[in-house]
Amino acid sequence: MLFLKKKTIPLTDFFSDNFIDIHSHLLPGIDDGAKNLKKSLELILKMYSYGIKNFITTPHVLGDVYPNSSETIKSKLIEVQSALKEKGYLDIKINAAAEYMMDEQFSFRLEKNDILTLKDNYVLVEMSYFNAPINLYEILFEIQLKGYKPVLAHPERYNFYHNDFNNFYKLKKAGCLFQLNLLSLTEQYGKNVQKISHELLKANMYDFVGSDTHHNQHLELLKKIGTKKNYTKIEKLLINNGKVFN
Repeated sequence: MLFLKKKTIPLTDFFSDNFIDIHSHLLPGIDDGAKNLKKSLELILKMYSYGIKNFITTPHVLGDVYPNSSETIKSKLIEVQSALKEKGYLDIKINAAAEYMMDEQFSFRLEKNDILTLKDNYVLVEMSYFNAPINLYEILFEIQLKGYKPVLAHPERYNFYHNDFNNFYKLKKAGCLFQLNLLSLTEQYGKNVQKISHELLKANMYDFVGSDTHHNQHLELLKKIGTKKNYTKIEKLLINNGKVFN
């Protein structure tokens, strides 16, 4: 590719037509992402200007903080899909899953098979940033027993694992797939997170990438990832997103 001769890469070249963003918060008013439909469209169209046309957006499902039901998520998705169609953006494809906090309520949902998957049996899960669940490995086992594949959102952001890299190997051995936050390649979440993300990339431990877009500041910062060095490191992941989720 000719653009690889340059040090910086426009994001429209960085993201191919087949790329699909599997982690974002673009549905209006149901979590800490887009506050209303106007903001939802602003964020989606900004990402569209970067070359991202395919989305599986993932609102939080988190205890009593964001107690989003599958029905709530689906109804908000229809609202966004209709607005995009009305504005003539027929080449934007947006679906919805969820980012599930691995807590007691998630276990109840799992029992009832009330899970919105990214596609097929892939389910996006997260942990608290303060500590892992005491029964983490039991939950991961339960997920797989139900026939799902756990995709752990942004493993690089769990600071409690930073001092012992073996924790990441244990998670992979337990069947976890890893999703890198694109903004972890910048200093958005701190230098330690940035460092760990590069170490995990070097160890070839990531499976997918996601933007984890919440607001416009994230998208302004996303421009910084457009370098030859970053592209080389995550090219396979960008391609894998398209292969698995399209």
